[in-house]
Amino acid sequence: MNEDKLIKVLFAFHSDALEEWTIETLWCETVDQEKGHYKIENIPFYAPFAYNDLVFAEYDENEGMLTYRETVAFSGHSTIQVVLMDKEASSTNEIITMLEALGAEIEKFSDGYFVIDISPNLNYKPINDKLKNLAEKEIIDYAESCLDDQHQFQIT
Repeated sequence: MNEDKLIKVLFAFHSDALEEWTIETLWCETVDQEKGHYKIENIPFYAPFAYNDLVFAEYDENEGMLTYRETVAFSGHSTIQVVLMDKEASSTNEIITMLEALGAEIEKFSDGYFVIDISPNLNYKPINDKLKNLAEKEIIDYAESCLDDQHQFQIT
């Protein structure tokens, strides 16, 4: 990734969790500026997109910045959002360490909230099994905000 090619792109979307329209800005790599193609370079905290998705964005006068318009190509990555519900039972860092041992890439937002990137070559089932187990024990709650078809197939 060339740091010089990174640019912030605004994503506006309806959040089911917040039950309202919201925005998030994501770092994107310029792939083809003429075509308006950008590749997402970080794990979205709230937006229902995934790392490495290729998107079309254009400058929006009202927003004053590049703004997402549509997804050009899905990357095969999945994004999972996790909230720690029982801080007595486990810590955010303990859960992160356990999931990273299974091959997940994780970005921590705060103590009690983090997002997981599941790469296309990673089997989601073992990670999903751990998440389900922790959710059943009411230690965490989680949402599959952007689940690729191949990862969906692994857990059905």
